[in-house]
Amino acid sequence: MGHSADRLATRFGVSREDQDLYAIRSHHNAARAHEQGLYKDEVVPVGGDIFENNIKGDTSVEKMAKLKPAFIKPHGTITAGSASPLTDGASAVLIMSEEKALKLGFTPKAIIKSWTYTAVDPFEDLLLGPTYATAQILRASGLTIKDIDVVEFHEAFAGQVLANLRAMESESFAHEFLGGFKVGEIPMDKINTLGGSLSIGHPFGATGGRLMTTASNRMMRGEGKYALLTACADGGLATSCILERYEK
Repeated sequence: MGHSADRLATRFGVSREDQDLYAIRSHHNAARAHEQGLYKDEVVPVGGDIFENNIKGDTSVEKMAKLKPAFIKPHGTITAGSASPLTDGASAVLIMSEEKALKLGFTPKAIIKSWTYTAVDPFEDLLLGPTYATAQILRASGLTIKDIDVVEFHEAFAGQVLANLRAMESESFAHEFLGGFKVGEIPMDKINTLGGSLSIGHPFGATGGRLMTTASNRMMRGEGKYALLTACADGGLATSCILERYEK
């Protein structure tokens, strides 16, 4: 995965500095969210505190620059600072029909408007699946990227996120690989505003639930009506989901 992410970053011209700056943003956003109590009821530490062990609120360009390449040595661009840490954890999401939820006395947070899974060539596009999945789900939902208010993007690697964002903006990529459908530019102020997997961690199999919870809570706090969740996975798999804020 790390080698593939390094090659993907090179393919889309994502520099070491680009990745370091994105990783710093993730840590700073997560630290600020924790200080503001936004993760209090959403990420519950068990047997340790991820906010003390993983999130580096004091990280800087100078500190990131000291880290050596982790995968392609000595000239790779991905380091331990721009790769998601392997953490232990679990997640749970309660999903049911609106009718059943109201009957049981629950107030829904969000509606799953649409979701999709996709698979790409694991040798060429292993971590590029989010671009394909996002294009598919926007087509299926009838929305455009401008309609999306909240974006939760799994941060497997900083270079992987940035490469996907560049692919989504690319006219030539859309023409060659997406049937001419360009996703478009996603403003950074919509993406992972509370941090992401680079800072919070990535417990395999649990990150999807965390993305859904974070996106739902962001909308409930007034950040908008529609949320896009997207994540890459091993073997060239990827998923995207669009949530709609629940309104009584």
